[in-house]
Amino acid sequence: MTRIGIILGSTRPNRNGEQVAGWVHDAASRRTDAEFELIDLRDHPLPHLDEPLGAMHGHDQHAHTRAWAARIASFDGFVMVTPEYNRSTSGVLKNALDYLYVTDAVAEVFGESVRRHVSVYIVGVPAGRSGVGGEVDPPPAG
Repeated sequence: MTRIGIILGSTRPNRNGEQVAGWVHDAASRRTDAEFELIDLRDHPLPHLDEPLGAMHGHDQHAHTRAWAARIASFDGFVMVTPEYNRSTSGVLKNALDYLYVTDAVAEVFGESVRRHVSVYIVGVPAGRSGVGGEVDPPPAG
């Protein structure tokens, strides 16, 4: 069965995303064609990217990197619930994503089939009453 991870992309106290992620999980779990699981970044404390080499080199030295990559590798797609900070995502979510690349460790545990593309859906959680993510400046004329 298809497995979808719902990543809660904020670790701040009093975060609004927790309620939104819960709503997404509850709504999605009504489906019968996939399994949905909430992944809270609070449960995966990752220091600011601290591997000596980037993830694309596949030489993960730290246990937290290998554990995070293994946690993510079992999913077929993701819903990322993220706050909007300065028209972007949270730093903690960006950092968590920077740890990920199909590393040798992940391929070793789950096989080469993990070297694939997955679908991602992003749910923005604005700080105020309305978000600004939908506001896009039009391209210049000409």
